[in-house]
Amino acid sequence: MPFFPLVLEFRGLSAAEIGFILGVGTIARTAASPILSNIADRTGQRRLSILIYSLIGAGFISMLFLPGGLLLAGTAIIGYMVVKGPVLPLSDAYALDVSKNTGADYARMRLWGSVGFIVANMAGGALATATSSWLVLALTALSSIVTGAVVMSLPRQHRDQADESGNETGQVAPFREIWFWPVLVVLGLFQASHAAFYGFGTIYLQANHVPDFAIGALWAIGVVAEVALFTVAGKLSLRFDPPTFLIVAGIASVIRWVLFPFADTLAFLVALQLLHGLTFGAAHLGAVAILSKVVPSRWAGTGQGLFMMSIGVQMSAGLAVSGAIYETDPHAPFYLMAAVAAVGTVALIVLTPMIRRQIRMRVVQGIESSG
Repeated sequence: MPFFPLVLEFRGLSAAEIGFILGVGTIARTAASPILSNIADRTGQRRLSILIYSLIGAGFISMLFLPGGLLLAGTAIIGYMVVKGPVLPLSDAYALDVSKNTGADYARMRLWGSVGFIVANMAGGALATATSSWLVLALTALSSIVTGAVVMSLPRQHRDQADESGNETGQVAPFREIWFWPVLVVLGLFQASHAAFYGFGTIYLQANHVPDFAIGALWAIGVVAEVALFTVAGKLSLRFDPPTFLIVAGIASVIRWVLFPFADTLAFLVALQLLHGLTFGAAHLGAVAILSKVVPSRWAGTGQGLFMMSIGVQMSAGLAVSGAIYETDPHAPFYLMAAVAAVGTVALIVLTPMIRRQIRMRVVQGIESSG
């Protein structure tokens, strides 16, 4: 993901063309992800859907080995982003089902995604040169194929007769209920509060004379903090419910972004980056846990896909606004993100009693139906 712009630049595309492709791709992925996830849920073929989407994704990336300009590159990248969009929510849905049915630790599964992200970025940084950038494409296509192969090696998820009829354990999907949508917006808001950092963090740090190697190390430290939280999150979840994870994440986000413009030493920046374990990690775990408890397993992929859509829409808006105000005042986007996190935290505190009530109701419905 971080090196696609470089690969496209090596193909002769301009910055405007690269921005257009990635912008359209992001919009298309955001719109398509819940639709493709819902198709997987309706057919009951979650593993097969991931395989098909992964293989099609590898095909789109392979198109970049063909000669061509903007049209071919745009088709390849946008197509790849669209079909790979639902793979993560469907994978999360599968993992959360396993966690719910067997007691397996979802956070410990998820931490390997973060580890893989670090390793892939290190490899991508070494390979993203004019002479070897084709390897980035080859490895991206290969990883997509391997994803499909791995998912088909996993145990098949069986549905009971009630589930096959579309009414799993007497529960109805909450997507048509009014309370679900403000909750979905707030869940996405916590991740969207990272928009200024994702979009302009590196530029901001470079402008403040932080060496490039230190910037790379700071990004890695954030992911390491995330992995550390995922390692112990299973034990923490026994003591704290999902809304508590999100409230802690929101408070940490306010602290992180308010202080970020004042971080004038490397040690200060490291301390703030360690908060990423909470601002991203705790927010992610809290959000997926809430969705896994209020959305029936049959529609789990759709629920996770809608969560990705909520993040995508709000992240795009955050990037656009941050870009508009960055040149006027480089500090302003981070203060804005602190305000967004504060609003999200207050909103979640207000919604928490209703969220907990909905979780209890789903549990009771499941017990009554199974009894």
